[in-house]
Amino acid sequence: MPVTIRDVARASGVHISTVSRTFSAPHLVNPETRVRVLACAEDLGYRPNRAARALITGRTHNIGLIIADIANPFFPPLIKAAESQARHRDYHVFVADTNEDPTAEEELVHALAKQVDGVLLCSPRMSNSLIEQLSREVPLVVVNRQVTGLPCVLMDVGQGARAAIEHLIGLGHRSIALLGGPRSSWTNREMRRAAGTAARAGGAELTLLGPNAPTETGGAAIAEQVRRSGVSAVLAYNDLMAIGLIEGLHSLGVRVPQEVSVVGVDDITLSRLTRPKLTTVATPTGAAGRTAVDMLLQQDIESPRGARGPGAGTALGVRRTTAQVMLQTDLVIRDSTGPGPHARPARPLAAPQGPDPHCPAGPGIPTAVTGDAVAS
Repeated sequence: MPVTIRDVARASGVHISTVSRTFSAPHLVNPETRVRVLACAEDLGYRPNRAARALITGRTHNIGLIIADIANPFFPPLIKAAESQARHRDYHVFVADTNEDPTAEEELVHALAKQVDGVLLCSPRMSNSLIEQLSREVPLVVVNRQVTGLPCVLMDVGQGARAAIEHLIGLGHRSIALLGGPRSSWTNREMRRAAGTAARAGGAELTLLGPNAPTETGGAAIAEQVRRSGVSAVLAYNDLMAIGLIEGLHSLGVRVPQEVSVVGVDDITLSRLTRPKLTTVATPTGAAGRTAVDMLLQQDIESPRGARGPGAGTALGVRRTTAQVMLQTDLVIRDSTGPGPHARPARPLAAPQGPDPHCPAGPGIPTAVTGDAVAS
């Protein structure tokens, strides 16, 4: 005879509703009670019937995760973090790839709306107005895109672009190219705005090249245009484009960073494996995935199944959030950036002086050190 929820409640000494909450909303159950209930369930071999629970609660305990390009190394850390966070909350994640196609995005939201309790839209290419319209069909959290009135998890690529341009200007680069990504990308617009401001403030000229495919092939394809432009440094839309650009420049006989410095964005694993190792803006993709899941589940998505569909966003009992979270980015300096044409010459070191026999070394008096002593 199969083990029931009543058997678990009796064995753990709690009410049936507490057992139900342990599996449906574990964060609402006292930690000690939750551990005891789960241990009893494990000992008895109890497994909750998700289909039956969905009929009762109107929730599927599934989340849709729609991403722009599953082949892009930017997304796997985000996917893994989101799946881990969802499992911790007793949710499953369905991952769908749109291949940068806004039409596919819309179709996937419609297809998933009745099968999941909410959808995470990552780097969507749809218009803001369409995303807002779809949010009335199913709860949405948007990642890497700012949509007024909807919950969003953003990575501060603007701050990262400013830091990258300031780094290049500090190295003596005054002619810099920005390799743009997809035209409909929020990241692309933020980088263009912030990089332009930083370049003007630093007295540098910024050349915009794009839009481009956000891939290694897209970066390699624009290498000849970069060479002809005469710029001494490049900030690429992402690491894949930067890596492709470096390969393309190498095939043209252009050395990186001796002749052209290159900066990427994302800090994917490949950026640490290329030669030269890539200077890049690290984006907190794992934190974004975890935050997006938490933000989606903070909404009251326990609406009855009958309330699904158009207008569900305003159905009785459905509470939506419009919170927007901005996560910090960091510039990681490696080997693909070097001195530019306007670099300040290094100040020559003073000739070493022998110790003055009449002035013995003491506090505040420099003494000679060997090169090994200051190596790092």
